Amino acid sequence: MTASAPGDPHAEERARLRALPRARPDHIVVPEPGQVSVWDFPRPPRVEPVPLRVRVELGGQTIVDTTAALRVCETSSPPAYYVPPTDIVPGCLEPSERTSFCEWKGVAIYWTVLAGGRRAKDAAWSYRTPDPGYERIKDYVAFYPRRMGACWVGEHRVEPQPGLYYGGWITPELVGPFKGAPGSETW
Repeated sequence: MTASAPGDPHAEERARLRALPRARPDHIVVPEPGQVSVWDFPRPPRVEPVPLRVRVELGGQTIVDTTAALRVCETSSPPAYYVPPTDIVPGCLEPSERTSFCEWKGVAIYWTVLAGGRRAKDAAWSYRTPDPGYERIKDYVAFYPRRMGACWVGEHRVEPQPGLYYGGWITPELVGPFKGAPGSETW
């Protein structure tokens, strides 16, 4: 999971990002019973199934309703939730020109999300060819909760991860602090 493939065009950037020192803030919340600290999540990230119903709404319409979601858990961030494309209402996703690079998962492509008269540009992403170790999320789609009308895990409406870059979903059991807030760039 940590090695680059021969001829990897992102090898240098991947190595640089993985080698960056990651500071731990001095104000990490100690989890109480029933809570989970994002500081106990691993690096490199872990992919795991979600045993709860996951829903996404935009423009007053439910565009995702699934019990087959996966989540990616990584140190300092609330998980990003990935849903199978078969559980997304047809016609809600329009390909975007944007791409980004994750040193663990590879190159992400982006989607504009359309529903209920709303158009949210670059509001979802996926990996067509994820790097080794992340094959389970191939073609699954993750949504920025900040850009949607609402996102739900079980009966809990999620809060978006701080900042504009990350797409983590904060659920009630999670404690931080969470990467994405001003001053967290080196976590």
